[in-house]
Amino acid sequence: MPTSTSTHDTTRIDDLRIRAVRPLLTPALLEEWLPVPPEAQNLVESSRAAISDVLHGRDDRLVVVVGPCSIHDHDQALTYAHLLKAEADRLGGELLVVMRTYFEKPRTTVGWKGYINDPHLDGSFAINEGLELARQLLLDVLAVGLPVGTEFLDLLSPQFISDLVSWGAIGARTTESQSHRQLASGLSCPVGFKNGTDGGIKVASDAILAAQAGHAFMGMTKMGQAAVFETRGNADCHVILRGGKATNYSAADVQAACDLLKANGLREQVMIDVSHANSSKQHARQITVAADVAAQIAAGDRRITGIMIESHLQEGRQDIVPGQALKHGVSVTDACISFAQTVPVLNELAAAVKARRGV
Repeated sequence: MPTSTSTHDTTRIDDLRIRAVRPLLTPALLEEWLPVPPEAQNLVESSRAAISDVLHGRDDRLVVVVGPCSIHDHDQALTYAHLLKAEADRLGGELLVVMRTYFEKPRTTVGWKGYINDPHLDGSFAINEGLELARQLLLDVLAVGLPVGTEFLDLLSPQFISDLVSWGAIGARTTESQSHRQLASGLSCPVGFKNGTDGGIKVASDAILAAQAGHAFMGMTKMGQAAVFETRGNADCHVILRGGKATNYSAADVQAACDLLKANGLREQVMIDVSHANSSKQHARQITVAADVAAQIAAGDRRITGIMIESHLQEGRQDIVPGQALKHGVSVTDACISFAQTVPVLNELAAAVKARRGV
């Protein structure tokens, strides 16, 4: 034991680049403020089971994850949810519709990181408020009657909202991350891994293998305490084709992906993201890509089990400019097709599923 009574100064080597440390509310407290109603719990449970049935071949519907690139306004998201719910009910025999409700945005360099990180879109980083607003929105969308899907980017935020999520995604930038694979192994919902940013499928295939296994890792409990988590593994994981240096939604691309999955002892199935690199970052091309995917489905390809579409109330995108009002219903991240443009795409996909049943 040291004999000196003086206090050792560690400020020369610790927290040199930390500007501030602020308190974070606990997941348990947020869940107490915003509990899960029985109806929402039933919807989350039943929709997770339905998605699992599609992934395991027990349901021949197509999972359609559709909605804004990112959520930035509560009321606009709810307006979208009500419109989508009507289509989900109308096409429910063929499509299992999940509303895309993304709160966290990966950035290539810097930029707005999403509704949780900066809910006021002004650099105030009111993260506690963002967590509360995000959970409230998920509850409100569930109350409309729609299951929700989101990307798990931050490793702590799932403790605040994952009980409400029916389907989760791990993005192209994080599919190779050991921490995200471990997270997926313990999540209660089905999870899609995107191919790498270069278009490589192997990282997603490896991620599925890793997520199917049990892991032990450090994390935060609902009570906000550090703990070691031991997981059972997640059998409901799949690949999302999102393109890379080239597109990868064609029949040949689907075949190549399924060949790799089969070689690794995995289910031959893919979800296709018609946005991102598959649309060459041209939002209107999502319609063309979706038509190609629909044609593959109609021709009898049962390995295509899902599709992702970026869609908002209005088409296009806009920048966040301080002091300037935002246009209503327009994305502030990636450009989206409008809801009016989305409905014919949904109709085409539903017709394709019907045709596949007859092949």
